[in-house]
Amino acid sequence: MRAVRIISVGKTEVVEIEMPELKPGHVLLKVGFVGFCGSDLNTFRGLNPLVRLPVVPGHEVGAVVEAVGSDVPSGIKPGMNATVNPYTSCGNCPACRNGRPNSCEWNQTLGVQRDGAMSEYLVVPYEKVIVDESIPVRDFALVEPFSVGFHAVDRAKVTDMDTVMVFRCGMIGLGAIVRAAIRGAKVIAVDVDDKKLDLAKHLGACYAIHSQKEDLHDRIREITAQRGVDVTIEAVGRPETYLAAVAESAFTGRIVYIGYVKEKVPFDTQYIVKKELDIFGSRNAVPSDFRAVMEYLKKGVCPVDKLITAVYPAEEAQKALGKWAENPSDVFRILIGFL
Repeated sequence: MRAVRIISVGKTEVVEIEMPELKPGHVLLKVGFVGFCGSDLNTFRGLNPLVRLPVVPGHEVGAVVEAVGSDVPSGIKPGMNATVNPYTSCGNCPACRNGRPNSCEWNQTLGVQRDGAMSEYLVVPYEKVIVDESIPVRDFALVEPFSVGFHAVDRAKVTDMDTVMVFRCGMIGLGAIVRAAIRGAKVIAVDVDDKKLDLAKHLGACYAIHSQKEDLHDRIREITAQRGVDVTIEAVGRPETYLAAVAESAFTGRIVYIGYVKEKVPFDTQYIVKKELDIFGSRNAVPSDFRAVMEYLKKGVCPVDKLITAVYPAEEAQKALGKWAENPSDVFRILIGFL
């Protein structure tokens, strides 16, 4: 079967690999669409320290159940549209024992620590398969990235009493904006791209701040009547946004960090203490986040076509990643299609 493989920095190829074997307790999926995410782009650019090349990328999956092995529950049947929870969990580390397997110490995400889903077929344990016949296969490829933003909002326990600031309006940030808006919060989107800010407002943000054209601090003070924001979700991974999250937080505010910063961040810790801030990390997502995203998509209010920048066949994966690497701000999601 065909698969896309990143073989070296800046180079992909379509290769023939063996058809995966269907085992008891597993499901064979016919892959329809797989999204390229930021980690895949970093792999292509040689900036992902978690990946060892060559690797088959991809963990944002839209597929159809092709066949089921023995011992698979009757709720999963051939012909059903599906996505995949792409993380593993060991069951024994502190995170797993605390009921948070999304943060498993030994997690291996598809396309990162192990070969991913960008191939014609995929076999996974049935526990990792999420089916819903009312969601199109293509749209299922958006569930995982949105769920990461949903999870961050859940970590902060956002309510309708909160003002929530979200740094960066990529797929994960937009997921956080959607989830916070659904919960009734007043949402402030922050980015450096007008098109992404416009989409953020369409998805529920009450305010949009272009941080290269406006003074972030002055606008936040204006919007919040000088109090600061109750919740900040950082989905960028830059020192300046890590520090701004602390600076713009209200006293007793909550901060959720999703983005990884490669440099050291010089925190002035007095503000963390004086404000008595709650600071959370947020990693991956849990099944309830996937289900919440799916319920949102089924409402039919999500502008899915605006989120999908382009769909390329597998043979054009090199072209797709190359264009994204040249113009990263122009892309929300690129999908590779196998149907």
